[in-house]
Amino acid sequence: MKLGGEKEGKKGEKGGKKVFDQFCLPLGFKTGIFTNNWVDDSSGRLFTATLLGALRRHFDVVIESCRAGLHKPDPRLYAHALEVLQAKPQDVILLDDIGENLKPARELGMATILVRDTQTVLKELQELSGVQLLHEDEPLPTACDPADVSHGYVPIRIPALADAGFRVIALEMKGYGESTAPLGELTPSSQLRGGLWGIPQAVFIGHDWGGVVVWHMALFYPERVRWVGAVAVASLNTPYRPADPSVDIVEKMKSIPTFDYQFYFQEPGVAEAELEKDVGRTLKALIRSTRVVASIRALCAAGGLLVGFPENPPESLILHGPELQYYVQRRVGTMMGPLNWYRNMRPNWRWALTAKDRKV
Repeated sequence: MKLGGEKEGKKGEKGGKKVFDQFCLPLGFKTGIFTNNWVDDSSGRLFTATLLGALRRHFDVVIESCRAGLHKPDPRLYAHALEVLQAKPQDVILLDDIGENLKPARELGMATILVRDTQTVLKELQELSGVQLLHEDEPLPTACDPADVSHGYVPIRIPALADAGFRVIALEMKGYGESTAPLGELTPSSQLRGGLWGIPQAVFIGHDWGGVVVWHMALFYPERVRWVGAVAVASLNTPYRPADPSVDIVEKMKSIPTFDYQFYFQEPGVAEAELEKDVGRTLKALIRSTRVVASIRALCAAGGLLVGFPENPPESLILHGPELQYYVQRRVGTMMGPLNWYRNMRPNWRWALTAKDRKV
């Protein structure tokens, strides 16, 4: 079965896209849009280019009236859409928010839905397609609000920022994934300087250790940080903490039980052996929702980070299926690179002290 039609307004786009991505596409449905528009050579054409680029990423077919030389409700445009989709009329459901545009589709033999609100559309689409779209046991994906982001979770896809008109560059931390992992001394200063690529300014977003890097980017290289609204740098789950010269950083962290895992990481080779033994098990055990509490206290005494976890933990709600396999495949080489970030406490602290009187 194939779906075609006009995309609903902004209020309905989010829910509709989730339905297509989670239910329709895996079942082999094709999705398409054909729309009345014109060749935009105005000063606002960037918006048009961004919108059409976003639509083409999410739909199999996008037919523009200005390119086809036809416009709705001309029946020839509907016939053209069927040809492009390689579909028969009886296999198509057309959605549109203008009743006049549905008439030619019905005359050709297509099923039609007049769009008024998302919930009603989903109910009608469910009845026509036979696909369960509103089952309570199969909820639509939740929004990735900051409160819902687990420690260690990073989305793989970043089209939302690109769709908003930003140029997006996704970096891997030194030592992670396929990044360069030099074995010599690498200071935070050289880490920052080495990745600027000649771009004068940018907004920096980091997660976990990446958050630490972007805070120091703003601290040491403020001229390279660009403000967009009220945001210049953003860090997920690692707030900015100025270096405190009054107490040694290692002694301070030893006094906080939840940081015991970082001291388990200190002896080269120990944590690597445990975490590299079965990367799939490691990820399933550590990247979980808060429903399963994994203690990070007294790890040194317990003898490991995964002590107490079954050999084959169930996949978590946060990371499972293809995304879990993506993470496993991205693990190139050893865990030494990521763990070395934890083994550099004092050098990083001493470097940060050189900017202790500055403000972010």
